[in-house]
Amino acid sequence: MTEYFEVLNRDGAARLGELRLDEPLVTPALLDDVLVDGGSLWTADQPLPEGDTDQLTVLPHRSLPAGTREEVREAFATEAVDAEFPAAAVVSSRSPDDLGVDAYILSDASGFVGHGEGLKYAVIRVKQALPADTALVLSGVATPLNVATLVYAGVDGVDAKLAKVKGSQGKYLTSDDEAFLEDLDELPCACSACQQPREEFTREDCIDHNVAALRAELRRVRERIRAGRLRDYIEGQARHDNWLTAAFREFDSQYSYLETRTPVVRNNELAAATSDSLRRVEIQRFADRVTSRYRNRFDNPLVLVPCSARKPYSDSQSHGQFHDVIAYRGHTVSMTSPIGVVPQELELTYPAQHYDSVVTGRWSEDEKEFVAAVLRRYLDRNDYSRVIAHVPEHGYRDIVERVDADSALDFEYTVEDHPTDTDSLGNLAAALEGELKYGKRERQHNTVKAIADYQFGPDAGDALFGDIEIRTTGRYPKLQVRDGDGEQLATMVPQYGMLAMTLNGADRWVDSHAPTKVVEIDGFVPHGSVLAPGVVDASESIRPGDEVVIRGPKAFGIGRAEMSGPEMAESTRGVASTVRHVRER
Repeated sequence: MTEYFEVLNRDGAARLGELRLDEPLVTPALLDDVLVDGGSLWTADQPLPEGDTDQLTVLPHRSLPAGTREEVREAFATEAVDAEFPAAAVVSSRSPDDLGVDAYILSDASGFVGHGEGLKYAVIRVKQALPADTALVLSGVATPLNVATLVYAGVDGVDAKLAKVKGSQGKYLTSDDEAFLEDLDELPCACSACQQPREEFTREDCIDHNVAALRAELRRVRERIRAGRLRDYIEGQARHDNWLTAAFREFDSQYSYLETRTPVVRNNELAAATSDSLRRVEIQRFADRVTSRYRNRFDNPLVLVPCSARKPYSDSQSHGQFHDVIAYRGHTVSMTSPIGVVPQELELTYPAQHYDSVVTGRWSEDEKEFVAAVLRRYLDRNDYSRVIAHVPEHGYRDIVERVDADSALDFEYTVEDHPTDTDSLGNLAAALEGELKYGKRERQHNTVKAIADYQFGPDAGDALFGDIEIRTTGRYPKLQVRDGDGEQLATMVPQYGMLAMTLNGADRWVDSHAPTKVVEIDGFVPHGSVLAPGVVDASESIRPGDEVVIRGPKAFGIGRAEMSGPEMAESTRGVASTVRHVRER
């Protein structure tokens, strides 16, 4: 059971936590000042240290280097002890055992840090074997250059040993480079150690600088986690070293590891500045849900239009012009890199209104292939009588033509030069001539059902709202969904384009055929939040930010997950879910 470490915030696998010592330490952090070694068991038996609440005591251990054979690891495995103080255990990434402590130090870190694939397998193996609410610590491997990537992978603590060694060798470290002092004409840092002439800067000063640079980088990383934007930083920062680029691409290939830990909604901007953005969990998840959960409910033709720099798209000048011409006679779907296709009902749904990409007018082959694949899957799932492609040459037109070439649908192209010029808009109007308009009521009902599909699962919109006469009140995007008696079932949250359920809505959700995400709790009535110790079980499909039903012998409620379902079930500390509404049983 974890007693002295708690996860406070999550950004994918990266975590903001706290070591609950006498002076609490926010992680990810340097642990040199609080780590106390209980001694090696190789030379002699060691008594259990007395320990203290102002330090993290490393229990007596046998460190095994990378490459140690399995039979040797098993023969010299450290047994669990009952420590009543903040404790860490040294384990091998090849065979990590749950020893009931607050933190685990990997003895073979130097064998996989520096190798992208090795880091991936080691960290994932450890995370699968050890409790979710324990801290993962790597010793002797962290530098200002690599620590952000280590944290992104799931590391909570490091030490400054390697930074000090490199300083003693005359190697000057920064977050983007490593240089010999002899090669520097001036010192690029402004830390206290560097506030002197270059010729007076010694190797002792270099050690001080390297440690300060590592501390500064960890501060930067913690702020990025708080803002939910560590991946934005990683995509640029990791390019300073090839193995770091390889490492985060290796983690991208392990979608389930990152997806389980990545929030389904955020309020912050998602910066899509490189081709690696296409592999981000948020991008892949949106594309997957649009092509496997969303279902078009309009009988009108599909009208493909380009995206806009302004979000949501409907607020942009160009989309205002498209809207005036389409006039509810076609179903508008925007094409965009990096997230594929965005049906008009989901234009507010994260990350459709939250991303920002580099606009050059030139599409890479990776972008074209990705968006074409998404559009192809979208058309396979949805029925349209015809497709009107109101898209410009280059990029957009290339993508549509690739899909057109192997589709049975009729595609019509309406852009002459630019989508908003008079001739192009006239062609669009002519293509829609004779099509019937859909009304406001149909548009709003289809919007809330489409969001339910996306949020809860395939056909969830009909399962939740299809068998009753629903009414929508309020003005878009702040729609409320009500039943025939006027009871509110859900509210559309414009900040991230999802539905927030009421207790009546939660009742319908549980009784429906829609996939339900449930947090089973013990016999108490939660107020404000549910803490992890009170969770009996949780749906495996729960992700941070998900809408969840909270259910126990004494209470029924609705709230929002703060951690994944597997983490809720494993953890002994931390907030599992917030509680919006609760009913005593």
